[in-house]
Amino acid sequence: MELNLIKKPVITEKSTANAQFNKYIFEVRNEANKINIKKTIEEIYKVKVQKLNSLNVKSKPKVFKGQRGTRSELKRIIVTLKEGNTIDMSGKV
Repeated sequence: MELNLIKKPVITEKSTANAQFNKYIFEVRNEANKINIKKTIEEIYKVKVQKLNSLNVKSKPKVFKGQRGTRSELKRIIVTLKEGNTIDMSGKV
């Protein structure tokens, strides 16, 4: 199990609203899988994970100041915790 699978928590208005339903969103490395993510989340935050949903965001072309390029690919995980578990998003990682 690697602790560097999780890049950062995603703090947006939508993700903050989902926290009341025990759902938290993290940006993870592209090669991470659900089993390793679950073990990592449970070890770092000392919680029990009920379900994981993964989102693969593909890269797309962009033009910035006349330069063509692409946005990088992302992988996000929506972590649903078991009842009674919470994560303090102001602290770790």
